[in-house]
Amino acid sequence: MSENLIELHDLKMHFPVQSAILRRTVGHVKAVDGVNLTIKKGEILGLVGESGCGKTTVGRMILRLLEPTSGKIIYQGENILERSQREMKPLRRELQIVFQDPISSLDPRSKVGDIVAEGLRVHGVTDRNELHERARDALELVGLSEVHMRRFPHEFSGGQRQRIGIARALVLNPTFIVADEPVSALDVSIQSQVLNLLKALQKDLDLTMLFIAHDMSVVDHLCDRVAVMYLGKIVESATRDELFANPQHPYTQALLSAIPIPDPKAKRDRVILEGDVPSPLNPPPGCRFHTRCREVIDKCRVDEPEFIDLGNEHFCACHVREKELLAAN
Repeated sequence: MSENLIELHDLKMHFPVQSAILRRTVGHVKAVDGVNLTIKKGEILGLVGESGCGKTTVGRMILRLLEPTSGKIIYQGENILERSQREMKPLRRELQIVFQDPISSLDPRSKVGDIVAEGLRVHGVTDRNELHERARDALELVGLSEVHMRRFPHEFSGGQRQRIGIARALVLNPTFIVADEPVSALDVSIQSQVLNLLKALQKDLDLTMLFIAHDMSVVDHLCDRVAVMYLGKIVESATRDELFANPQHPYTQALLSAIPIPDPKAKRDRVILEGDVPSPLNPPPGCRFHTRCREVIDKCRVDEPEFIDLGNEHFCACHVREKELLAAN
């Protein structure tokens, strides 16, 4: 079994809500509320869930782009939250991000060569020839060429701009990359090109990746393991094959039932979730999914479920599954 590159322990991010007049804190948005997660070296971990569940917040906290309210982020055995921002700078060569929007994440006034080489300059590379060569090599890794270095971002398609964003992340030879929904803004035909590129780069460069998405079919194509997130908490995690073949949490079952089937004659039992996602400002007690769950029992409304080990590296936070497991044993 691979060693863990990153471990998250009870990670929380509570954003304060202030009153309009006196600017006093009147509550907290519990965007991430006690996440425990491991990312093994050399794997792609998919983090999935509906919009607003806290996926992007988790990714940005790992990189210290957001400072967590509490918890631990263990990277290669060290709690990096104990480092100051100045002490974090050497680690930023190893921890990179590919942003969701390939348009707004690139400076429209800079040429592509300067955009890709910017991280090198920040980390002390000053030789112009070295900057040019390493930026060119990073662009060639993602299927672009030296001639593209002299152009501006607006001269490229959406898929090409996302490749530039990936090249910018790769130029520092990182160990770990957060890919924050990198294909959600792209056409389907372009999505497959970028996904295949990420898969090839992960294999060739031995990268570890957190792939944030809400499209389960994309996750099925790319990821090694999957963690499902709902309203600030992880509700299920397993290997990709295990999760897609044997989903246990009712929320995961609903997500998988929504994947389109290419055969128009094929039928699938859809799980239709009723109601809206509760507000993270005032999440429901007990299991946070109980307000929309078709299998809800009384215990779900009162007690928060613990992660139970279902075997085969499959974990689930569900009172109903725990009850079934106890009955079987």
